[in-house]
Amino acid sequence: MPVKARERLIQSAERLFYADGIRAVGLERLLTDSGVGRASFYRHFSSKEELVVAFLGAYERAYRDWLVERTEALGGTPLAVFDALVDHAENSDFRGCAFINAVAEVAEPADEIRRMASEHKDAVVGFLRELLVRSGHPDDPDLARQLLLLMDGATVTELHERSSRPARQAREMARALLAGAGAGRAASERD
Repeated sequence: MPVKARERLIQSAERLFYADGIRAVGLERLLTDSGVGRASFYRHFSSKEELVVAFLGAYERAYRDWLVERTEALGGTPLAVFDALVDHAENSDFRGCAFINAVAEVAEPADEIRRMASEHKDAVVGFLRELLVRSGHPDDPDLARQLLLLMDGATVTELHERSSRPARQAREMARALLAGAGAGRAASERD
């Protein structure tokens, strides 16, 4: 069954925007890659930005599904998230986080892309909070945000270094952070 024009446009956007960046990919290149004509494009999307929003929506769902599945397969702990990042970085088509990449290209603070990126990061924090609780830690949004900061830092550095070493280092930093959080909790319980 042939893939519909809208789906082909989103698939091309995923591949091209993720690999080369949003600004670097023009409409003509998207149309050529997808095999969709200009009139058909405008039947589905009013602008390139609308296609970017559709691409990021698809990426968000796929990334979070992958993160949950891979983290669970690797032990379902907060540290397993970093093992998943190691796997992701060792993938030959790794280009970092599509949301971080997209936000770097958007100038307007009130832009829809920034809103989506914020919601995506909040959802990842929610997942990290679940992992913390399941691993015997308190439901600590600040600790979950610190883990996200390590994840994002590792992801950006992995892209720069073309190595999984930053995720391995972030995992060790997360281990120390979690140990410190546990020691702090134990001390406050003794007081």
